[in-house]
Amino acid sequence: MFCFQCQETAKNQGCTIKGVCGKENDTAILQDLLIYNLKGISVIANKARTQGTATPRDAGLFVARALFTTITNVNFNDEKLIEWIQQAQKVKKELFESVKDKVGTDLHESAVWYSDDASTFKTKAESVGILATDNEDIRSLRELLVIGLKGIAAYADHAAILGIEKDEIYDFIFEALASTTRDLTVDEMVGMVLKAGEMAVTTMAALDEANTTAYGHPELTEVNIGVGSNPGILISGHDLKDMEELLKQTEGTGVDVYTHGEMLPANYYPAFKKFAHLKGNYGGSWWHQNEDFETFNGPILMTTNCIIPMKKKNTYKDRVFTTGVVSYPGTKHIQDRADGGAKDFSNIVALAKTCNAPKEIETGKIVGGFARNQVLALADKVVEAVKSGAIKRFVVMAGCDGRQKGRNYFTQVAEKLPKDAVILTAGCAKYRYNKLDLGDIGGIPRVLDAGQCNDCYSLAVIALKLKEVFELEDINDLPLSFDIGWYEQKAVAVLLALLHLGVKGIRIGPSLPAFVSPAVLGVLVKNFDIKLITEPDADVEAMMQGK
Repeated sequence: MFCFQCQETAKNQGCTIKGVCGKENDTAILQDLLIYNLKGISVIANKARTQGTATPRDAGLFVARALFTTITNVNFNDEKLIEWIQQAQKVKKELFESVKDKVGTDLHESAVWYSDDASTFKTKAESVGILATDNEDIRSLRELLVIGLKGIAAYADHAAILGIEKDEIYDFIFEALASTTRDLTVDEMVGMVLKAGEMAVTTMAALDEANTTAYGHPELTEVNIGVGSNPGILISGHDLKDMEELLKQTEGTGVDVYTHGEMLPANYYPAFKKFAHLKGNYGGSWWHQNEDFETFNGPILMTTNCIIPMKKKNTYKDRVFTTGVVSYPGTKHIQDRADGGAKDFSNIVALAKTCNAPKEIETGKIVGGFARNQVLALADKVVEAVKSGAIKRFVVMAGCDGRQKGRNYFTQVAEKLPKDAVILTAGCAKYRYNKLDLGDIGGIPRVLDAGQCNDCYSLAVIALKLKEVFELEDINDLPLSFDIGWYEQKAVAVLLALLHLGVKGIRIGPSLPAFVSPAVLGVLVKNFDIKLITEPDADVEAMMQGK
């Protein structure tokens, strides 16, 4: 085992015995073998594309979903991973048979390796993992690309579920994965990484289109964080289609629905507000779930990543349901919807009716819904506040939350920022400060929550619009600083997107990615002035000075 894809990786070097996330050795290497097969599919697809033959969308979506299931805190189930590998080999074989006259037989080994015997998977996996690439800098650039692709793939899957697919996204995933099997120059690999940033913007824009077309534009919303007296279902993750179908199937049943973690922004969409039994948000970010799920009392639906191993003395495992690419041993799984149909959540609803109402753990409201449409509706007010000096600086504190105590840094920064600074946020990083009373500036809340991690696209659109309004040549001339918390692979995709947009001087923490070698870090520092967070007081002072 060697895994260093998340921020909490052991000693900031790599998990080699068991993942800090709870992932076992066998699980990690099965994920490596799955990615190896996805590279094989991509080698075939990319070669066929260069010969003028397009690959069916189904293969592109499969590769995206398979990458998604390898993201941190998604799939802990070895049996399911073996099924993914077997399906990948089937897709690979069928694709090759359909284009073999175009691609020939001179292909990378990943494109021609097959085994019908799952008992051989472990042995093969141990020879094709991350450390199979000896050179540290080549390995760093390849893994930076693969990890960014995982984030792109997750967003592409969400968009596809809502009917938005783009061939250019799948084609790039094929091209990028295939590139990791070839000996490219450093400049070529860096170029591919930056191209991933461009594709991350394209993919987040596609998902924004999918979400807003289906559910309307997020709008200013006060979200209840208390509880009602009815039994409830807690829905976590990111999948808004699951949210829609769950709300429809619980309407009139006497069962309430609560959001958790990254599902909080579902409360901001007009289409969901019409459901009176959507009671609000329960608990905090993903790493609080052992406590939050215990006290919630009712069933929990995990729709995407963020599930974590359960403590031995938990009382909630029998109440956990997974769906989509998520899988956890011993939990019940809701099958994918048939074409034109809906998922069947009847078992969750039936269980909820037998449970007690959630235990109240806090009361009050939190405010959100400041995606691009809502903020641009306030553009005149925001611009006037900047021109008058009422707003001196915007600080983007988006990204991920995590367990490490060092993440208190983000709470302290929020508390220490002057009263004339506004925080723009998206992702679960906001749980470090979204329940603080930070006030407002002329009616503009000092924390503007755009939504889920993919809604960093909204923050980028807002920044580009402000650049236009103030007639600036460079986005870096805005009174805007980036202080990003990262944990997993979607945050990496967002970072690459920001680099593509030309953003410089990004602070990142609580640690730099272990998969970035010193030499590669040097390139990022030289070209983009990426820096590690330091102390709250020092960073606040520097950001307010535009440094």
